[in-house]
Amino acid sequence: MAVMDGCESKFRTPVPEDMTCPVCGKTIEVFTVKGRVVEESKCECGYVVEPQEPDSPVVEKKEP
Repeated sequence: MAVMDGCESKFRTPVPEDMTCPVCGKTIEVFTVKGRVVEESKCECGYVVEPQEPDSPVVEKKEP
């Protein structure tokens, strides 16, 4: 239900960003959510950008 998502949906939509390959220096397109890579991307030289762990929004409630 996209209409009811409000502002939160923009934080779940992957954003394409350009990253420089640390091996060969070419530009790689990676998809990020909140600055974290969400899917594997591969450069022409064989270097693989691994997905990163998502930032957990869950906060544990401490008992008084």
